[in-house]
Amino acid sequence: MNNWISALADLQQQGEPCVLVTIIEELGSTPRNAGSKMVVSATRTYDTIGGGHLEYKAMTIARDMLESGKQDTQLQRFNLGASLGQCCGGATVLLFEPMGQVQAQIAVFGAGHVARALVPLLASLPCRVRWIDSRELEFPEHIPSGVRKIVTDEPVDEIADLPAGCYCIVMTHNHALDLELSAALLKRNDFTYFGLIGSKTKRVKFEHRLRDRGISPQHLQRMRCPMGLSEVKGKLPVEIAISIAGEIIATYNAHFGQHTARADPITHLLPSSRRSHATT
Repeated sequence: MNNWISALADLQQQGEPCVLVTIIEELGSTPRNAGSKMVVSATRTYDTIGGGHLEYKAMTIARDMLESGKQDTQLQRFNLGASLGQCCGGATVLLFEPMGQVQAQIAVFGAGHVARALVPLLASLPCRVRWIDSRELEFPEHIPSGVRKIVTDEPVDEIADLPAGCYCIVMTHNHALDLELSAALLKRNDFTYFGLIGSKTKRVKFEHRLRDRGISPQHLQRMRCPMGLSEVKGKLPVEIAISIAGEIIATYNAHFGQHTARADPITHLLPSSRRSHATT
């Protein structure tokens, strides 16, 4: 059988959800080793926790978790004996940890310096990314797994194809395009997160122009600008990218599964960013 560590890494790279099963505790005289692990995907298992009926039960529970989309870890105690078809007594405690469930569909508009630092970070998370720009040459030669590169002369048109609950990040090279994208996203208003790169001054200007286009104050509150965690300081593209990725993680941890239009601002979850991201 494949080593569980390698299997977990391979499944994560492929974007395939799985459950990591670990023996936490052995009670009584049983042949199993505490700390043993196996990985269960929808179709295969990797490594072993000792075989037998207990392993079969663990596989069944893990696949039920995958089918239902459960995200929470859970502990289960199995009393060995007739219920598990074992001849010996004692009990085993198993930990079930869901891994690799897609937490967020993300659209990144722009392929500038910050975006090129950000997208590989997002690709390493349980996310799927659409990376959109009109400039083919701005994209790196290697596009990370889980990222779909979209080159289009009309980036705003891509908004119609975004799934409800999408995480939207606007950081293009053009303020006029940023404004058009912002207006289209706020009019649709079924995103989970919308971040716009820029300073507080840029936000004030955009709010004025967006109000002139009929965007309500409630919808404007949902726009994160400046975006990124204020606790992460620095002006380097990778530092800005890390702060934005941290904000994305905080948001999907709090809102996974809430894929409906909401007027609640993200600011009740995250501290106001003091950073001024004026460039991409």
